[in-house]
Amino acid sequence: MSSLQSRAPVPLDLLLSESYIFDPRPHYPLLSTLKRFWNPSWTDSDGLTLLFTHGTGFHKEQWEPTIDYLLELIRVNTASSSAQRRSSPNCRNNNIKIREIWTIDAPNHGDAGVLNEKSLRNGYEPAFPKWQEYAHNIHAFLTGRGQTLLGTYSEDNRTVIPNFDFRNHTIVCIGHSIGAISLLLSLDLAPSIESLINISSLIFIEPMTMPPTSGSFQDLAEKLASGSRSRRDVWPSAEEAYKMFKTRRTWQSWDDRVLKIFVDTGLRPLPTLSYPNAQYGNSTPVTLKCTREQETATYRETHGWDRIYRNLPSYASRVRIHIYYGKIHDFIAKECKENVINTAAGGPQNFASIGFIDGAGHTAPQQKPRGVAEKIFEAIETDAKGESFQAKL
Repeated sequence: MSSLQSRAPVPLDLLLSESYIFDPRPHYPLLSTLKRFWNPSWTDSDGLTLLFTHGTGFHKEQWEPTIDYLLELIRVNTASSSAQRRSSPNCRNNNIKIREIWTIDAPNHGDAGVLNEKSLRNGYEPAFPKWQEYAHNIHAFLTGRGQTLLGTYSEDNRTVIPNFDFRNHTIVCIGHSIGAISLLLSLDLAPSIESLINISSLIFIEPMTMPPTSGSFQDLAEKLASGSRSRRDVWPSAEEAYKMFKTRRTWQSWDDRVLKIFVDTGLRPLPTLSYPNAQYGNSTPVTLKCTREQETATYRETHGWDRIYRNLPSYASRVRIHIYYGKIHDFIAKECKENVINTAAGGPQNFASIGFIDGAGHTAPQQKPRGVAEKIFEAIETDAKGESFQAKL
């Protein structure tokens, strides 16, 4: 095997991985939870560091099928490029190289929601105060404002390790829904991320913003909050939860691998602070890591929608932004998507690329992880080739 081929990405389950806790106190009160994937053969300092952020009600592990498909696309591209260069030695090398991959939970979601359980009950309900809370976690981690811990939920099993230094990394951030908005909000915090590290581009999947004057703005927020507030959130076991999800229309559209990850890593056993005395006979009852109250509170926050919509031209002038929507206009209306592209951003020419994902709605990473991976690959390839705006409508 050539050295070039040996550096090509391998399947996700063959990569090394570790989970971390990032403690930004005293700068910020809520802990972060992250997962890192890497391969010892990924030694190119000019390789990309990918950072993934998720939407409301989801968590970092749900990105893993998309990441797996993305690595597959990069492997195929690397093999194809190698063959082309063997036949045409002067052919330009546009291989996409990866340095490492990160996923990060919002502070009230996933493992972070469990770690911050007590803190979140004071001042973070009934409305999660600004999606900027997620932005604070992103900012603190990337700028090293805090300490990195290797270990588990138990404080007795945590070890402080040196912070990861991203100053010499080329970072591509991929965000879904509020995860996309939080990435932009993190750019406004001090010290400036942009002055410390190289954010090569931002890739957005269904960013949750729309014209604040449209009736759908508040209507959608209330609809989502109402649905979350009344949803079932306790099951006799993880197996029973999976069976129920498979019978409900919302989850029937999900890729089954993503759904199983949601059950395996998005649920936790009782008791919890929300359910201290729940009993289900001899079974092991489970509930959501992101509590029903916190999910509802996050949907109620609309300041981030408005702020990003009004300031999108400024962000687009500072960093390359790729924007991709689902072709199914379920949560965000078609006219709102068109407004964001044509009006809020000052025109499609202000995006690095634009595209739509076949067969997907707002929950594209859950429904079509391969389709999302194809768009992420498309965006990264556009950056690698140094291409200007390409509207793929």
